[in-house]
Amino acid sequence: MSYDPIQIAEDFFESVRRVHALGAGTPETSYYPALHTLFERVGNSLSPKVLALSQLADAGADSPDYGLFAISQLQKGEPRKGQLPERGVVELKPVADESLFKSTPDQVSKYFGVYRLILVCNLRAFQLIGEGPGGDALRLEGFRLADSAAEFWNIVQTPSETAQAVGRGLVEYLRRALTQNVALVRPKDVAWFLASYARDALSRVEAAGDLPALKTVRSALEDALGITFDEEKGDHFFRSTLVQTLFYGLFSSWVIWARSTPRVPAKFDWHSAAWNLHVPFVGGALSAADIPQEYQAA
Repeated sequence: MSYDPIQIAEDFFESVRRVHALGAGTPETSYYPALHTLFERVGNSLSPKVLALSQLADAGADSPDYGLFAISQLQKGEPRKGQLPERGVVELKPVADESLFKSTPDQVSKYFGVYRLILVCNLRAFQLIGEGPGGDALRLEGFRLADSAAEFWNIVQTPSETAQAVGRGLVEYLRRALTQNVALVRPKDVAWFLASYARDALSRVEAAGDLPALKTVRSALEDALGITFDEEKGDHFFRSTLVQTLFYGLFSSWVIWARSTPRVPAKFDWHSAAWNLHVPFVGGALSAADIPQEYQAA
């Protein structure tokens, strides 16, 4: 089956809509099949593939809803005995549950002490809980489809329309979540994450419309390239070029930083990216960019 993020999201929305419409299910377990299919299809798009396994053996913290295993962990289709899921575990909560948003990180999931990486979700929102510098639970990247249960059940009534609006962002988020425990030691690994964020950024920039803040950047880019962006196609080309330029600049700055930084524990600071580059427009764009927290941590 070919990889189509919009179709993956649409099928997920349609599945949960059908279960909810029956009115005879439970708040959590009735949605296991829809969620499992979502994780399996997203996991199949990765290399190596990631498989979602339900009903994990108790490793000292009861059993989470799913374990996320890299395919290399399997032997004859089953995880090797005694090993923990490399990509973390999933905990499903009811759609109306608000603890994802209100609790401190160590209260969001009871599984952190054993698994150290948990994707907590209530269908309408997803929150990664991982390990901070001191070993404590830390909120990592999150993704929200709806602010309330009522809003979520409303948007899944039109699965195709909702998938067109937010499906690509949802699937890109899950691809990053299922790859969260992969060490970024090779340039191509960093490039993969930045490309995923860039696709998200382009969708947001195109959906934002004619923002005044873009006009100054647009003029600077036109001057730098010696071209003019006209009409609808030109507008799309400008936004696409802007996003590519920003993320190319981040990646290039990281490469320069990685090559010049001693091999001791160190963290790349995106704020200083502009100082590593000698391309005026790219450096200026990075200096002016207000990059969300999840991009800063990439």
